[in-house]
Amino acid sequence: MISKTKLGIATLALLAMPTLAFAHPGVGDASGFTHGFAHPISGIDHILAMVMVGTFAYQLGGRSLWLVPSTFVLVMALGGALGAMGVSVPFVETGIALSVVVLGAIVALGVKAPAAAAMGLVGLFAIFHGHAHGAEMPENAGGIAYAAGFMIATAALHAAGLGIGAAVGRIGVRDGGLVTRIAGGVAATAGVGLMAGAL
Repeated sequence: MISKTKLGIATLALLAMPTLAFAHPGVGDASGFTHGFAHPISGIDHILAMVMVGTFAYQLGGRSLWLVPSTFVLVMALGGALGAMGVSVPFVETGIALSVVVLGAIVALGVKAPAAAAMGLVGLFAIFHGHAHGAEMPENAGGIAYAAGFMIATAALHAAGLGIGAAVGRIGVRDGGLVTRIAGGVAATAGVGLMAGAL
């Protein structure tokens, strides 16, 4: 069982990391940050995928608690830069919907994976999510402020997933596992709906 202290430290580190995007004060604007922050929380596809990343990281435990979500945020920033520069990435919407299906299924099935494999998987999906954020950046938004916004919102959703995992863990190994499987199954089903255009 992961201690509350370790979980708290991992969550704080995850939330603090994206603020490095503010390394140059005065760059960007409040409007850019607001738009960036709103983008990940404005779509069910992004919300479900981000929460599942956090829940997956919690299920893996250990170093994965911070490595998996951090990898997602950093690779997503790269995908965001590609989108903002107009670099084409094929199948972005399909990749986003597929991320919800796959991550939901992984959580539902309680898949255990080495940290490196989990980082590679979430990193792949992060490219699609980041590209969508970058490609939809308003023309008048400051790029760094916008990126900081969507990185912080994403980290907060990951933290929510970690929190859900921790809360479910308190229910007990048996019942908590069932709740987590149901949550993952609901997310995976929603992902199928997204891929079919029903959501």
